[in-house]
Amino acid sequence: MTTDSKGAISACFTLRHENFLLDVALSLPAKGVTILYGQSGSGKTTLLRCLAGLAHADTGSLSIDGHHWQGEGVFVPTHQRPIGYVFQEASLLEHLTVADNLRYAQSRAGSENSSSRSLSNQELIELLGIETLMQRKPHQLSGGEKQRVAIARALSSQPRLLLMDEPLASLDAQRKREILPYLEKLRAELEIPIIYVTHSIEELSRLADWVVVLDHGRAVANGSLADVLTALDSPMQQGDAGVVLESTIVSREEQWALMTVGFAGGELLLADNSQPTGTKLRVRIDARDVSLTLSRHQDTSILNALPATVVDVSAGHSQGTVLVKLRLGPKSTAAPDKERQMNAQSGPDRDNGELLLSRITLRSAEHLGLAAGSEVWAQIKSVAVL
Repeated sequence: MTTDSKGAISACFTLRHENFLLDVALSLPAKGVTILYGQSGSGKTTLLRCLAGLAHADTGSLSIDGHHWQGEGVFVPTHQRPIGYVFQEASLLEHLTVADNLRYAQSRAGSENSSSRSLSNQELIELLGIETLMQRKPHQLSGGEKQRVAIARALSSQPRLLLMDEPLASLDAQRKREILPYLEKLRAELEIPIIYVTHSIEELSRLADWVVVLDHGRAVANGSLADVLTALDSPMQQGDAGVVLESTIVSREEQWALMTVGFAGGELLLADNSQPTGTKLRVRIDARDVSLTLSRHQDTSILNALPATVVDVSAGHSQGTVLVKLRLGPKSTAAPDKERQMNAQSGPDRDNGELLLSRITLRSAEHLGLAAGSEVWAQIKSVAVL
């Protein structure tokens, strides 16, 4: 059954379970990676199971890109939903080779699943780097290899929606580092939506296009990655506040082993990672690594200092601190109240610069006289290439 909600995922669920209540009403993009983020017990997996039809909500409705799967008088069972599901454990069929696991998934793909937006099996095999594993059985694979095969198997059924429930949770740090680049490739290549559960800020920063923050069964934040990370009232600010910038390698200084990356609002000098000029990167800048000055300092070891305008100042979650929201680039000619209005209307992806966060002491903020519209220099002490 189809609806008129093309290009979107609409999900409303109420589900009671012992002392827990899931109560969400969400509108999500039907493309890219949506991260369900929150601490253990916040309802991430319960929501994912509702999306899959594995948990039957007391009341609920669900439509995926114009296809109605749940609502009044309608409940499409899990086996009829064109979904791929990747669990924390790979759960491969132990008696079959990797190739046979993929063929089994292919055999279960129905006509509802077929989509011109899907990758072919050979494309999946190459994308996930499992060409050399095809004749092995699961017991002959490492944890990271098993998860890559599990992802390929989930996608071999040509689903319209891929659900991933903390797929890296069972892996050690080294295996996580090995598999994350493959997940980034999927994010770039897949055209179907991915809904991904995690409580890892690294996975969120590297993979998310859209973020839903859950707390005690409720969605306390729901928006683009930039919106959620830079909203001063976002629950994300209770931990390691920071921003993620989409950037491109524009040049390098080989004698210093440095490269320059450009983004909307300026450029940054980073340690050279030897990737070609033109390569797109995500970089994360933590609020604690950004200090502020009223004038540019030349006598400093900090390489990156960018002009910025204060958008807002909010009390920090730790006593005696504030969180300063900045827009990088030349100051807008608009008055501060007009600037705030433009921010609300246009969001962080306006053409006049990216947003940045700085966590400083209340004493420093008052000493500098910071307020909306103040012009400052943001000194960036550390940048993480994701």
